[in-house]
Amino acid sequence: MRAAADPIVAIASAPGRGAVGIVRASGRELSALILAVCGRTLKPRHAHYGPFLAADGTPIDHGLALHFPAPHSYTGEEVLELQAHGGPVVLQLLLARCLQALPQARLAEPGEFTERAFLNDKLDLAQAEAVADLIEASTEAAARSAARAVAGDFSRRIDELSGRVVGLRMLVEATLDFPEEEIDFLQKAGARERLAALLPALDAVTAGARQGALLREGLRVVLAGQPNVGKSSLLNALAGAELAIVTPIPGTTRDRVAETIQIQGVPLHITDTAGLRDAHEAADEVERIGMARSWESIRDADAVVFLHDLTRRGEPAYEAADERIAAQLPSAAVLHVFNKADTVAPSGLPEGSIALSARTGEGLEALRAELLRRAGWQAAPEGVVIARTRHLRALAEAREHLVTAIAHADQRDAVLDLLAEELRLAHRALQAITGEFSADDLLGEIFGKFCIGK
Repeated sequence: MRAAADPIVAIASAPGRGAVGIVRASGRELSALILAVCGRTLKPRHAHYGPFLAADGTPIDHGLALHFPAPHSYTGEEVLELQAHGGPVVLQLLLARCLQALPQARLAEPGEFTERAFLNDKLDLAQAEAVADLIEASTEAAARSAARAVAGDFSRRIDELSGRVVGLRMLVEATLDFPEEEIDFLQKAGARERLAALLPALDAVTAGARQGALLREGLRVVLAGQPNVGKSSLLNALAGAELAIVTPIPGTTRDRVAETIQIQGVPLHITDTAGLRDAHEAADEVERIGMARSWESIRDADAVVFLHDLTRRGEPAYEAADERIAAQLPSAAVLHVFNKADTVAPSGLPEGSIALSARTGEGLEALRAELLRRAGWQAAPEGVVIARTRHLRALAEAREHLVTAIAHADQRDAVLDLLAEELRLAHRALQAITGEFSADDLLGEIFGKFCIGK
């Protein structure tokens, strides 16, 4: 069982070989470790070049050592960083030497450095999560948004909302404490107006958080349709690379082919699936398994691009098969796309559908724009910060309590105790975002997904 006071050590650079590798230690007292490994004391926040010493005094490697005294460090504790050559063996030797030189130290668990930064008030929970999001960002827009969250932009917006809720709580609870004061509290304090003004402010933060969550998580898009309608060609066109095999032979795609692209900085996780047709028409068992996996992907998708072949419109068997497929698709998520517009001029298409040519690229921009629109994406303002589904749930919960609080406020002073309770619950939901109120199991889930050494 780990102890929060134990010094911790880990390799903080990515696995594999590189020019530079980092071993990081954090704890309340690292002077013995510094003297043993570096052979001297280190001036705080200065880079010192020299040997990293083994137990017998011979050098393991030469590199830079940096000492950050508490509380002016990433974790809020003393931190030592050893920057050596980035070979796996060298770093393992340094790691073993640190554990040997400081017997009370142990290997860090995933995310434990950042967890200590949170516990020592160097970061709040939203900022700590954003550190992981910055490391994992798959697009430039996501990285910039995560960096803003690490800097505290999102936390400041939440704190501002929390402060306004606290102000109302103080007024309501003060009145509850002094019931003998016969005043129309809600009217004189302007509580109704202040409470009502909270909703649009909360909605503005929620809208930005939705954009941030989309930047972080992206949109899962599945390309579906009958064999040979151009799904693989469309995947290749969107990705700008020959990812999937394209032939005129029905059933060429037997399994899912996935690729992540970005549109306006939003990651789109696109999956090309096996062509859908009746099971008895499948060429073999492999194709039947492929179709079953296609339906699995469709069930998990945020958007389904149902691809149709313009050259086969009007064929009774083809149209009947399309209708059977459409009946099984989640209608709310389906976008009808008609391919091969370079061969047949599109006319009389259903409202809201898109005509394109995967071969020439005609209509691809319209498809990209429609996918973003369906995802709820708007042109990313500079103020968008990365956010998570957990944050959206907490904001939605806070809004529910504020709506109920407004209903109680409309009943005047008769239900002040219920009004106070709803404000307390709204405040608690907002606090959960920054970690001022957080269950221990939530912290374990969040930091357990970090990389070791961070």
